[in-house]
Formats: sequence, structure tokens, C-alpha cells
Amino acid sequence: QVQLVESGGGLVQAGESLRLSCATSGRIFTFKSKGWYRQPPGKTRELVAVVTGGGSTNYADAVKGRFTISGDSAKNTLYLQMNSLKPEDTAVYYCNLALPFGEVWGQGTLVTVSS
Repeated sequence: QVQLVESGGGLVQAGESLRLSCATSGRIFTFKSKGWYRQPPGKTRELVAVVTGGGSTNYADAVKGRFTISGDSAKNTLYLQMNSLKPEDTAVYYCNLALPFGEVWGQGTLVTVSS
């Protein structure tokens, strides 16, 4: 069974950086996409960044130029480098893995950006 575990969240000041990690356990033979989503307080979950099985990446307009999604296949880990953080980036960040016949979510990690 595939499981995702996020880490790296915390409290930072505006302008600072954080790197989130998503460790994957279980065997994955193919996937549709891997990505990061976030849910700000009182709002619905939204896409942050995703990389498809073909290797293309997509970012939400709000994070373009500041966030970078990457992966380390040897470590089965997905990363989200977040630079120039803003208070509006405050949210619970979730890792997602879309498989051919379903999807898996991590438990989430809280990122709080103070002004």
C-alpha cells in the first residue's frame, strides 16, 4: 500500500524560505502525476504545483517564480522549495499522488507565514 508523509512545515516570516518533503513508501510502477496542494484557513484545497508522469510541471499563478517542485527518485521523495513566502501562503500543504486507478494523499503539513 502506498503512503505519503509530508514534513518541513513550520512558522516563518514573510520573505523567508521553506522546503517541504513528501516521502513515499510502497512500490509505484507508474503514476499520472505527483504534486502539492494547499488549503488556506477557511478555504478549499487548491493546486500549488504538479509534475506529470511525462515530466512536465505546472504551477499555480500565485506561486510561479517563487516555488519549485522537484523529486529524488532514489529517495522516493518529492520536494517543494518555497521562496519569498508571503502571509497568503499560509495553509496546510498536502502531497498528492495520482495513480492510474486512484489517488493517495498525505496527512498534510502546516505552513504559517507571519507578516
